Amino acid sequence: MVTSPWNALIAVSLLGGFSYAAASASVLLRHRASGARLAAAWSAPTREGARLLVAQRSVVVGSDRALARIGSALLPLAAIMAVLVVPLGAHAISDLSVGVVWFNAMEVLAWAAVWMVGWGSNAPWGVIGANRFLAQGLSYELPHMFALITVAVGANSLQVNQIAAAQHGQLWFALTMPAAFIVYLISIMGFSFWGPFDQSVGRDIVGGAASQLSGVDRLAFCGGRYLLLTVGSAMAVPFFLGGEAGPLLPGWAWLLIKTAAVLAVLVWVGHRMPPIRMERFAEISWMVLLPATIVQALAVSIFVLVGWM
Repeated sequence: MVTSPWNALIAVSLLGGFSYAAASASVLLRHRASGARLAAAWSAPTREGARLLVAQRSVVVGSDRALARIGSALLPLAAIMAVLVVPLGAHAISDLSVGVVWFNAMEVLAWAAVWMVGWGSNAPWGVIGANRFLAQGLSYELPHMFALITVAVGANSLQVNQIAAAQHGQLWFALTMPAAFIVYLISIMGFSFWGPFDQSVGRDIVGGAASQLSGVDRLAFCGGRYLLLTVGSAMAVPFFLGGEAGPLLPGWAWLLIKTAAVLAVLVWVGHRMPPIRMERFAEISWMVLLPATIVQALAVSIFVLVGWM
């Protein structure tokens, strides 16, 4: 079911607003750490965006420019498409019966987009960054999928609104499914290559997958990163934090408050944690995160079967 086009406009506007706030907060934390002037932090994304809009695109000999540009455009598009199933009050823009699957598919699209950008650059650092992101994606995607399966089993539905409704008057899934919640937050940072998981665009490989991007292409790529971080934070609310449930305030207000809280935590964590090497993250993912989410999914399945959830 698709609701009014006005809901789509509101959702995309909120997505952009929260993403801009996340980018500004990130600059603010960097300025604070370096002792730079804080007042200019809030306008820094605007100034950088304006600079990139008028900057000339760089061209590497032998590069696949079409592939790289398609990848740059796909990153923000994946985030915008994912927001279609995020509930706005009682309804989502497109209240799909398989909303969880749709959301996960958009994450996979973002995964492909980063690889396309790095591979299309035909530059050593770009290809290394693209392959790093593939390794990172393989490590976080399976635990992430089991985390999503866990909430779907707990709510007996793949529809995002139904998952949120299953928590009304009950303990939120963040409390009853803590392993899935923690893995979900980690995977948000993973698919938006944020904080400790920014190895695909790391400074040690001079920007990695984004090393050859400039102008509008770089603006779309960097903006897409914040859009993915925002939409992942927004989806944490219906999945684990009870959706619009909350006292006194209207439901839409609680959705915005919870989204802002999750986003603020992820931005802060991204600046507090050091980068994690790919092989170490892969080891942690396969040896710790994946078994934890499988056990969590099995436990929730048993509780559902015996009628405890």
